[in-house]
Amino acid sequence: MQTNSKEIRLALTRQETARALGVTPITVDRLVARGLLRPCRALRRPLFPLPEIERFLKETTVE
Repeated sequence: MQTNSKEIRLALTRQETARALGVTPITVDRLVARGLLRPCRALRRPLFPLPEIERFLKETTVE
């Protein structure tokens, strides 16, 4: 299945989330286990909604 470059993405996979955050997928798993990042589990695999990723970044930013 090819993705259209103009396709609107509302959520990212575990691997895409890791890439977006600049960490490994294992680190994403650790963030989930610690309750810092919450995936949507409506489907078979966890997806990370973009607003959830933004929330995580805002709440963990050091000022």
